[in-house]
Amino acid sequence: MSVQLEHSGKTGPWDEAFAQLQHWDPAWAESCERMTTNPWRSGVLPRKTVELISLAVNAASTNLNADGTRRHIRAALAAGASRDEILAIVKMASLLSIHSCSLGAPILLEEAVAAGVKPAARPGPSPATPACNEIRALGQWNDAWNPFFEIDPVWTDEFMAAGAGIYASGVFDPKLVELLSIAFDASFTHMYAPGTRRHIKAALKLGATIEEIMEVLKLCVVQGAQACNLAIPILAEELAEASTTWRSPRS
Repeated sequence: MSVQLEHSGKTGPWDEAFAQLQHWDPAWAESCERMTTNPWRSGVLPRKTVELISLAVNAASTNLNADGTRRHIRAALAAGASRDEILAIVKMASLLSIHSCSLGAPILLEEAVAAGVKPAARPGPSPATPACNEIRALGQWNDAWNPFFEIDPVWTDEFMAAGAGIYASGVFDPKLVELLSIAFDASFTHMYAPGTRRHIKAALKLGATIEEIMEVLKLCVVQGAQACNLAIPILAEELAEASTTWRSPRS
């Protein structure tokens, strides 16, 4: 028996494309539906958390899926999420792009040494970096940030100030912050291994269970349904268009 979903976007990762998929291939649609909606049925994570994690995966700066973002904002609000909680997810999603520097800055330093190129000398004393200093004092500094701090400490401090405001706001408890961070880093549109490991380790220390973390990973996987949500309506439109312009052999 097929799982009965509300394909208005209230439940699971699907939209109206599912009805067309079910018409074309009911057996595969049923099996895929059951797999992709499992996190909504399992009860491992609260419904609001499921929707916030799903929002994170869709709104991430590595994904920017407009339909999925709207679907899960609507569902998160229905599950009791506040404006501030959703806004915090959006802020986190925007700062995910720092991994461009996490990836590129070490390579830049290594290749500069190999090429014999040195950075320009900075005039005057070292610039003040209060946000970075605060993060270090809290024991939350990540050594992966050292290369871009070395190259541009002022900008790094500006970035850290923007990030610290999110994490110090208290909108989410620390464990949920780590679960959300796992989703951002493990998402199939990002797959940033160092961050995934770092946040899994932190989540476990904060009391997250293996089952809760696995549920986050499942929520990343099931967003693959967006391929169907995107392509099936296009396929249906193109088939309809083709039927008006092509002639069958018997015509």
